[in-house]
Amino acid sequence: MDQKITITIAERKYSLSASSPENETLLRTAAEWINRRLDHLNASIPGKSDLDKMTLIALNMAFGTLSLQKELDAAKSETAQLLKDTESYLDKIAE
Repeated sequence: MDQKITITIAERKYSLSASSPENETLLRTAAEWINRRLDHLNASIPGKSDLDKMTLIALNMAFGTLSLQKELDAAKSETAQLLKDTESYLDKIAE
């Protein structure tokens, strides 16, 4: 059963549902990360709006996610090739 939790981001409270204790931890950690990033941006670019800062945070997160996905795809491809090479090698020595 989902657990109702409240997190705070940029001094705004959000009621969310966490489907497991692990998801609750991830949600709370994500909110803390966003708030730390926002604090950093508040110090480095104080004249920008919160929307601009949140947009930069979202862009940073999306970039990181896409970069990691690209690395994961490359690792999966390399793993598949290694498996194919290993199976080919085993087939040759079994003959």
